Amino acid sequence: MMARPVPGFFFPVAAILLLAAVAAPIIAVLVTLSPAEVGRAFSEPQALSALRVSFEASLCATGVAAVLGVPAGYWLARAPRVYSIPLLFVLALPLAFPPVASGILLLSVLHGTPIPDSLAGVAVAEFFVSGSFVAIASSAAFGAADPIYEEAARTLGVSEWRIFLAIALPAAAGSVLAGIAFAWLRAIGEYGATSVLAYHPSSLPVALYVALSASGVRAALALTYGFVVLAAIVVAIAWILRRRVVE
Repeated sequence: MMARPVPGFFFPVAAILLLAAVAAPIIAVLVTLSPAEVGRAFSEPQALSALRVSFEASLCATGVAAVLGVPAGYWLARAPRVYSIPLLFVLALPLAFPPVASGILLLSVLHGTPIPDSLAGVAVAEFFVSGSFVAIASSAAFGAADPIYEEAARTLGVSEWRIFLAIALPAAAGSVLAGIAFAWLRAIGEYGATSVLAYHPSSLPVALYVALSASGVRAALALTYGFVVLAAIVVAIAWILRRRVVE
Protein backbone atom coordinates (compact mmCIF):
# COMPACT_ATOMS: atom_id res chain seq x y z
CA MET A 1 0.00 0.00 0.00
CA MET A 2 1.46 3.33 -1.08
CA ALA A 3 2.19 5.78 1.76
CA ARG A 4 0.44 9.12 1.69
CA PRO A 5 2.64 12.09 0.77
CA VAL A 6 3.40 14.37 3.71
CA PRO A 7 2.24 17.99 3.13
CA GLY A 8 4.75 20.80 3.35
CA PHE A 9 5.59 22.93 6.39
CA PHE A 10 2.75 25.45 5.99
CA PHE A 11 -0.09 22.92 6.34
CA PRO A 12 0.68 21.51 9.82
CA VAL A 13 1.49 25.01 11.07
CA ALA A 14 -1.92 26.23 9.86
CA ALA A 15 -3.58 23.28 11.61
CA ILE A 16 -1.72 23.95 14.87
CA LEU A 17 -2.56 27.67 14.84
CA LEU A 18 -6.23 26.97 14.13
CA LEU A 19 -6.38 24.35 16.88
CA ALA A 20 -4.74 26.73 19.36
CA ALA A 21 -7.17 29.54 18.52
CA VAL A 22 -10.18 27.28 19.03
CA ALA A 23 -8.92 25.29 22.01
CA ALA A 24 -7.44 28.14 24.09
CA PRO A 25 -10.76 29.70 25.25
CA ILE A 26 -12.22 26.24 25.92
CA ILE A 27 -9.24 25.18 28.01
CA ALA A 28 -9.32 28.50 29.85
CA VAL A 29 -12.93 27.86 30.93
CA LEU A 30 -12.19 24.32 32.04
CA VAL A 31 -9.18 25.27 34.17
CA THR A 32 -10.69 28.46 35.62
CA LEU A 33 -13.61 26.78 37.37
CA SER A 34 -13.79 23.70 39.54
CA PRO A 35 -16.49 21.06 38.98
CA ALA A 36 -17.83 21.87 42.46
CA GLU A 37 -18.38 25.51 41.47
CA VAL A 38 -20.15 24.40 38.30
CA GLY A 39 -22.30 22.02 40.32
CA ARG A 40 -23.34 24.83 42.68
CA ALA A 41 -24.27 27.06 39.75
CA PHE A 42 -26.45 24.38 38.18
CA SER A 43 -28.11 23.59 41.52
CA GLU A 44 -29.62 27.08 41.71
CA PRO A 45 -33.42 27.07 41.15
CA GLN A 46 -33.17 29.43 38.16
CA ALA A 47 -30.55 27.24 36.49
CA LEU A 48 -32.49 24.05 37.15
CA SER A 49 -35.65 25.61 35.71
CA ALA A 50 -33.76 26.84 32.65
CA LEU A 51 -32.17 23.42 32.22
CA ARG A 52 -35.58 21.75 32.32
CA VAL A 53 -37.02 24.21 29.79
CA SER A 54 -34.06 23.72 27.45
CA PHE A 55 -34.18 19.94 27.57
CA GLU A 56 -37.95 19.72 27.12
CA ALA A 57 -38.08 22.25 24.29
CA SER A 58 -34.98 20.98 22.47
CA LEU A 59 -36.10 17.35 22.62
CA CYS A 60 -39.52 18.31 21.24
CA ALA A 61 -37.96 20.43 18.49
CA THR A 62 -35.45 17.74 17.54
CA GLY A 63 -38.08 14.99 17.69
CA VAL A 64 -40.29 16.84 15.22
CA ALA A 65 -37.27 17.63 13.06
CA ALA A 66 -36.32 13.93 12.97
CA VAL A 67 -39.85 12.70 12.20
CA LEU A 68 -40.14 15.15 9.31
CA GLY A 69 -36.52 15.61 8.28
CA VAL A 70 -35.35 12.02 7.89
CA PRO A 71 -38.10 10.96 5.43
CA ALA A 72 -37.79 14.35 3.71
CA GLY A 73 -34.04 13.85 3.37
CA TYR A 74 -34.59 10.42 1.84
CA TRP A 75 -36.99 11.87 -0.72
CA LEU A 76 -34.66 14.77 -1.50
CA ALA A 77 -31.78 12.36 -2.08
CA ARG A 78 -33.85 10.38 -4.59
CA ALA A 79 -35.89 13.20 -6.20
CA PRO A 80 -34.91 14.79 -9.52
CA ARG A 81 -32.47 17.66 -9.07
CA VAL A 82 -34.97 20.13 -10.52
CA TYR A 83 -36.99 19.61 -7.31
CA SER A 84 -34.33 18.78 -4.74
CA ILE A 85 -31.95 21.70 -5.35
CA PRO A 86 -34.55 24.50 -4.87
CA LEU A 87 -35.98 22.74 -1.82
CA LEU A 88 -32.57 22.25 -0.23
CA PHE A 89 -31.87 25.93 -0.91
CA VAL A 90 -35.02 26.94 0.97
CA LEU A 91 -34.25 24.54 3.83
CA ALA A 92 -30.77 26.02 4.17
CA LEU A 93 -32.05 29.59 4.58
CA PRO A 94 -32.94 29.37 8.31
CA LEU A 95 -29.45 28.01 9.00
CA ALA A 96 -27.98 31.16 7.41
CA PHE A 97 -30.28 33.76 8.99
CA PRO A 98 -28.99 35.74 11.97
CA PRO A 99 -30.75 34.13 14.96
CA VAL A 100 -32.34 37.41 16.05
CA ALA A 101 -33.76 37.85 12.54
CA SER A 102 -35.23 34.35 12.77
CA GLY A 103 -36.92 35.31 16.02
CA ILE A 104 -38.37 38.46 14.47
CA LEU A 105 -39.71 36.45 11.52
CA LEU A 106 -41.39 33.99 13.87
CA LEU A 107 -42.79 36.75 16.08
CA SER A 108 -44.31 38.49 13.07
CA VAL A 109 -46.16 35.29 12.17
CA LEU A 110 -47.10 34.11 15.67
CA HIS A 111 -47.87 37.47 17.30
CA GLY A 112 -51.34 37.33 18.82
CA THR A 113 -51.22 33.57 19.41
CA PRO A 114 -50.48 31.83 22.74
CA ILE A 115 -47.10 30.62 21.44
CA PRO A 116 -44.82 33.62 22.24
CA ASP A 117 -43.44 33.56 25.79
CA SER A 118 -44.33 29.92 26.35
CA LEU A 119 -42.54 26.57 26.36
CA ALA A 120 -44.04 25.95 22.92
CA GLY A 121 -42.48 29.21 21.76
CA VAL A 122 -39.04 28.05 22.90
CA ALA A 123 -39.52 24.78 20.99
CA VAL A 124 -40.75 26.57 17.85
CA ALA A 125 -37.76 28.93 17.87
CA GLU A 126 -35.35 26.04 18.36
CA PHE A 127 -37.03 24.02 15.61
CA PHE A 128 -36.86 26.89 13.13
CA VAL A 129 -33.13 27.43 13.54
CA SER A 130 -32.11 23.75 13.69
CA GLY A 131 -34.80 21.58 12.13
CA SER A 132 -33.60 21.96 8.54
CA PHE A 133 -30.23 20.52 9.52
CA VAL A 134 -31.75 17.07 9.97
CA ALA A 135 -33.22 17.04 6.46
CA ILE A 136 -30.03 18.38 4.87
CA ALA A 137 -27.79 15.93 6.74
CA SER A 138 -30.15 13.05 5.97
CA SER A 139 -30.26 13.96 2.29
CA ALA A 140 -26.46 13.87 2.15
CA ALA A 141 -26.36 10.56 4.04
CA PHE A 142 -28.94 8.85 1.81
CA GLY A 143 -27.34 10.33 -1.29
CA ALA A 144 -23.98 8.80 -0.36
CA ALA A 145 -25.46 5.30 0.11
CA ASP A 146 -25.30 2.83 -2.77
CA PRO A 147 -28.87 2.55 -4.19
CA ILE A 148 -28.26 -0.88 -5.74
CA TYR A 149 -29.98 -2.74 -2.88
CA GLU A 150 -32.98 -0.44 -3.04
CA GLU A 151 -33.33 -1.04 -6.77
CA ALA A 152 -33.07 -4.78 -6.26
CA ALA A 153 -35.82 -4.66 -3.63
CA ARG A 154 -38.07 -2.68 -5.98
CA THR A 155 -37.71 -5.33 -8.67
CA LEU A 156 -39.02 -7.82 -6.10
CA GLY A 157 -42.06 -5.67 -5.40
CA VAL A 158 -41.04 -4.43 -1.96
CA SER A 159 -42.95 -1.32 -0.87
CA GLU A 160 -41.18 2.03 -0.71
CA TRP A 161 -41.89 2.37 2.99
CA ARG A 162 -40.28 -1.00 3.71
CA ILE A 163 -37.30 -0.15 1.49
CA PHE A 164 -36.83 3.03 3.48
CA LEU A 165 -37.04 1.31 6.87
CA ALA A 166 -35.22 -1.94 6.13
CA ILE A 167 -32.57 -0.91 3.59
CA ALA A 168 -31.99 2.82 3.20
CA LEU A 169 -32.24 3.88 6.83
CA PRO A 170 -29.90 1.21 8.26
CA ALA A 171 -27.32 1.99 5.55
CA ALA A 172 -27.32 5.70 6.39
CA ALA A 173 -28.09 5.41 10.12
CA GLY A 174 -24.71 6.60 11.39
CA SER A 175 -24.71 9.88 9.48
CA VAL A 176 -28.44 10.43 10.04
CA LEU A 177 -28.09 10.00 13.81
CA ALA A 178 -25.05 12.29 13.80
CA GLY A 179 -27.12 14.94 11.99
CA ILE A 180 -29.90 14.60 14.58
CA ALA A 181 -27.35 14.93 17.40
CA PHE A 182 -25.90 18.11 15.91
CA ALA A 183 -29.41 19.51 15.35
CA TRP A 184 -30.24 18.88 19.01
CA LEU A 185 -27.02 20.58 20.11
CA ARG A 186 -27.86 23.56 17.91
CA ALA A 187 -31.39 23.67 19.36
CA ILE A 188 -30.43 23.51 23.03
CA GLY A 189 -27.83 26.24 22.53
CA GLU A 190 -30.12 28.61 20.64
CA TYR A 191 -30.36 32.09 22.13
CA GLY A 192 -31.17 34.72 19.49
CA ALA A 193 -34.48 33.48 18.09
CA THR A 194 -35.57 32.17 21.49
CA SER A 195 -34.92 35.47 23.26
CA VAL A 196 -37.12 37.29 20.75
CA LEU A 197 -40.00 34.81 20.56
CA ALA A 198 -39.98 33.34 24.07
CA TYR A 199 -37.76 35.13 26.59
CA HIS A 200 -39.95 33.52 29.24
CA PRO A 201 -39.81 30.77 30.35
CA SER A 202 -36.04 31.17 30.34
CA SER A 203 -34.05 28.55 28.49
CA LEU A 204 -30.46 27.82 29.46
CA PRO A 205 -28.87 30.25 26.94
CA VAL A 206 -31.18 33.03 28.16
CA ALA A 207 -30.30 32.19 31.77
CA LEU A 208 -26.64 32.37 30.80
CA TYR A 209 -27.11 35.88 29.41
CA VAL A 210 -29.05 36.94 32.52
CA ALA A 211 -26.27 35.59 34.74
CA LEU A 212 -23.70 37.53 32.74
CA SER A 213 -25.71 40.77 33.00
CA ALA A 214 -26.60 40.39 36.68
CA SER A 215 -23.61 38.66 38.26
CA GLY A 216 -20.68 39.05 35.91
CA VAL A 217 -18.43 36.83 33.83
CA ARG A 218 -17.58 34.22 36.44
CA ALA A 219 -21.21 33.35 37.15
CA ALA A 220 -21.88 33.00 33.43
CA LEU A 221 -18.72 30.92 33.03
CA ALA A 222 -20.14 28.26 35.32
CA LEU A 223 -23.10 27.75 33.00
CA THR A 224 -20.82 27.98 29.97
CA TYR A 225 -18.74 25.15 31.45
CA GLY A 226 -21.83 22.95 31.25
CA PHE A 227 -22.31 23.82 27.57
CA VAL A 228 -18.67 22.98 26.83
CA VAL A 229 -18.98 19.55 28.43
CA LEU A 230 -22.33 18.88 26.74
CA ALA A 231 -20.97 19.90 23.34
CA ALA A 232 -17.92 17.68 23.78
CA ILE A 233 -20.11 14.68 24.59
CA VAL A 234 -22.46 15.23 21.64
CA VAL A 235 -19.62 15.86 19.17
CA ALA A 236 -17.86 12.70 20.35
CA ILE A 237 -21.04 10.65 19.95
CA ALA A 238 -21.67 12.11 16.48
CA TRP A 239 -18.05 11.41 15.49
CA ILE A 240 -18.41 7.78 16.55
CA LEU A 241 -21.75 7.39 14.77
CA ARG A 242 -20.47 8.86 11.50
CA ARG A 243 -17.58 6.41 11.48
CA ARG A 244 -19.89 3.53 12.33
CA VAL A 245 -17.81 2.40 15.25
CA VAL A 246 -21.08 1.41 16.89
CA GLU A 247 -23.85 -0.06 14.82
